[in-house]
Amino acid sequence: MRWRRLAHTLIDAHTYSASELADLYYRRWDVELFFRDLKTTMGMDILRCRTPTGARNEIRMHWIVYNALRLLMWDATSSTVTSLRQLSFKATLHALRQWRPECGNNRTLIQAMADARLNRRPGRREPRCVKRRPKPFALLTAPRHEMQEIPHRSRYRAKQP
Repeated sequence: MRWRRLAHTLIDAHTYSASELADLYYRRWDVELFFRDLKTTMGMDILRCRTPTGARNEIRMHWIVYNALRLLMWDATSSTVTSLRQLSFKATLHALRQWRPECGNNRTLIQAMADARLNRRPGRREPRCVKRRPKPFALLTAPRHEMQEIPHRSRYRAKQP
């Protein structure tokens, strides 16, 4: 067991026990993972609408789909002994995208989602890094017919003798 220090402003030790505070801290981490599911797994990291109204509608649609998928995950945990924390959001989304009722498969969607369990990986770290590097091309900041390409941008070539 590892000991951790948690700084907080809740000073009444009888009302707020150490185990309750630790549980709240771990739930906070779950919220961070839920935001990651929304942004990266569902593709909300880049909004495609150009107007504020369209962006609001796009965010609302992501929230509706996210909550509907979480409700399906909740149904999957109630049919099995698995807790909601043990289900993989990404694998559940994949099961939903791949499942077809007309394929003659006897497995239900809820069973497929219940099988999308996370492996226990103690000590795993989740660094905030970007795996793919940006492309070395300039941004399109003018209409295409007005844009001029800068020669040898991001390319280093040996000098001619």
